[in-house]
Amino acid sequence: MRWRAILGALGLSACMGTVDPAISQDLANQLFGAATRGTAEPAQVYGSYARGCADGLVQLPETGPTWQAMRLSRNRNWGHPEMIRFLEDLSRDAVRIGWNGLYVGDIGQPRGGPMTSGHASHQVGLDADIWMLPPGRLNLTRAERESLSSVSVRTEDQRGLTRAWTPRHAAILRAAASDPRVDRIFVAAAVKIELCRTATEADTPWLQRIRPIAGHNYHFHVRLRCPAGSPHCETQTPTVAELSHGGNGCDASLRWWVTDYLNPPPSTGRPSEPAAPRRRHPREFTMADLPAQCSQVVQRP
Repeated sequence: MRWRAILGALGLSACMGTVDPAISQDLANQLFGAATRGTAEPAQVYGSYARGCADGLVQLPETGPTWQAMRLSRNRNWGHPEMIRFLEDLSRDAVRIGWNGLYVGDIGQPRGGPMTSGHASHQVGLDADIWMLPPGRLNLTRAERESLSSVSVRTEDQRGLTRAWTPRHAAILRAAASDPRVDRIFVAAAVKIELCRTATEADTPWLQRIRPIAGHNYHFHVRLRCPAGSPHCETQTPTVAELSHGGNGCDASLRWWVTDYLNPPPSTGRPSEPAAPRRRHPREFTMADLPAQCSQVVQRP
């Protein structure tokens, strides 16, 4: 079988359920990136969103009645069964809101783990990118899904929203963030600012889960909570409630984006603080950097 041949070429020992010590320092993204399908084990998450892997991930069907998976050549439409159910549910909500459904971007690799390109997270099947582009139709060919681009809802200066932004975007974000399975949702700062502008006290339970972060103007990124039955899944800290101090995230936690990030203060002329040591990107992780269970996951037939 092709997968066994790949494992053999990498020097992995599938029969003993262990990793040769010589392999422990090999790049994890190359091993996990070589997997073409998930494991047959029950769904189980090991580690964190940016340092982990998973058993039992399942593939979001390429096309459904209310969604299409995009960029199929990447083979990144694999997620925890809870994530697949969430995406199907949200796509139906999108239809009720007025879209044709959803275009779904990257979820994760068949066995999770660090990716050969792109994301630092998306390693345990609990992250998914959803395009800001309302689907024009849901019968795109594979070739069209490779060439079609999403649309940016944020202006070039990062301070406002483009004409692509509509109340339906806000409604879909509210539907997603109101789902109890969701831990947080990452959006462009301008999106969070706009949602806060129209927020009411009743919006606090869901709006606090919407978190501003750079690079999320073409899609929004949904992150689910650790699912039941995965004791080795690591909850993200600090929690959203801690970040928002029990509010909706429209106060101090957003102010930095409005002031220091979008409108940086003038230089004082004083020497700057020493640069923090460079953090290793997950693409640099070796198997020894991941939870011990990941060595088993990557070796399974």
